[in-house]
Amino acid sequence: MAMTLADLKGLTAGTCVSGGLDSRTITKVMMEAGVKGVAVSADLAQPDEKNINDIKKRMAPCGVDTVIVDLKEPMADACFQVIEAQAMYDGGYWNSTGIARAVTVRGLLPEMKKRGCTVLVHGATGRGNDQMRFERYTNVLAPSFKVYSPWRDAELLKKFPGRTEQVAFLAKYGIQAFVGAKKKYSTDANLAGLSHEAEDLESMETSMLIVQPTMGVWPQQAPDRVEKIKIRYAKGRAVQINGKDVTPLEAMLLANKLAGRNGIGMKHALENRIIGTKSRGVYEAPGMELLATGLRFIYQATMDRRAGLLFGQLSKLIADQIYDGRYFDPATQAARAAIGVFSKHASGTVEMGLYKGNLFFSALTGCKASIYNEADSSMEASNGLNPVSSQGFAEIQSVEAKMLAKAGQIVSK
Repeated sequence: MAMTLADLKGLTAGTCVSGGLDSRTITKVMMEAGVKGVAVSADLAQPDEKNINDIKKRMAPCGVDTVIVDLKEPMADACFQVIEAQAMYDGGYWNSTGIARAVTVRGLLPEMKKRGCTVLVHGATGRGNDQMRFERYTNVLAPSFKVYSPWRDAELLKKFPGRTEQVAFLAKYGIQAFVGAKKKYSTDANLAGLSHEAEDLESMETSMLIVQPTMGVWPQQAPDRVEKIKIRYAKGRAVQINGKDVTPLEAMLLANKLAGRNGIGMKHALENRIIGTKSRGVYEAPGMELLATGLRFIYQATMDRRAGLLFGQLSKLIADQIYDGRYFDPATQAARAAIGVFSKHASGTVEMGLYKGNLFFSALTGCKASIYNEADSSMEASNGLNPVSSQGFAEIQSVEAKMLAKAGQIVSK
């Protein structure tokens, strides 16, 4: 049975906050009800936050201490894990929010425990995916913790049916908050990318172009020239960009900048939510798209057909698990371990051209594990595969083909 506000009395709660209207309302409501606790927020290198400490300033009028936990490096490492697995979800987009929830909950729980909290509070809507992710990650990482979801609390929903009621409630305590003009969409951001949804985007007659990119530009606004880039990978991880050695965090920040300004990584999806409904979203993940595409060119060189098939199945499983809030589950970790068998051979330098939302392959060098042999594949005379030797292979295949035809299993119309 779901927790209610009354159930929190006598407990110490750790509230996940962003500093927005919901965060301030929930925090003040709990304080008014006599619930002890602390507000906690994650620094995930959000590109829409000029200064992460602004969250503290926005929360301060509520009379609560806000702790910012630096999770930039764990977030960057998670991005690299997703890229290594090429784990794109339903519709082919990078699930930036899904992987961020795994990093956030794992990173914030220790801070909450240190401060005596026994309840995690989140402000995710009762109609979306994040409620399930917060709940599951708390359950698997801290089974003794309870979870309170305010926007599944029927009494609280009656009291705050909309933003106007939240603003009026905060005003009673001298806390200024404004509804302002109706937003065209809502945004969730982190190092991996931004997801835009809700409001005007809920209509399938609304163009995705109403979104104003935060990490870059739309392709039509990108420069009218090809920008060249060179990325060196070691065992499936980008370690050097344009001759500069980079950590995962440095790689993501630089890749976001380079790809963003060239209109790379803008995706539209009508995705299948965990709870069974569909959700329409516009996503920007320039760095993920750039680094993953470069790695994909190496995978194409190092994997045979059956390895590629298995990799694709593992990749989809991992993508689905991330989306469903199951990143730490045994199945996900087993799949990741299997991916590692393939990625340990994925080393080499990829050169690409970036132009108005497109990525062009230029060259692959230094890939010692490549199974591509130019001589074998050449249409010209070479010292590679002897074309005459293919005759036996063709004859073996013809036996099965002719038997299927004679048996009437294949009918020519």
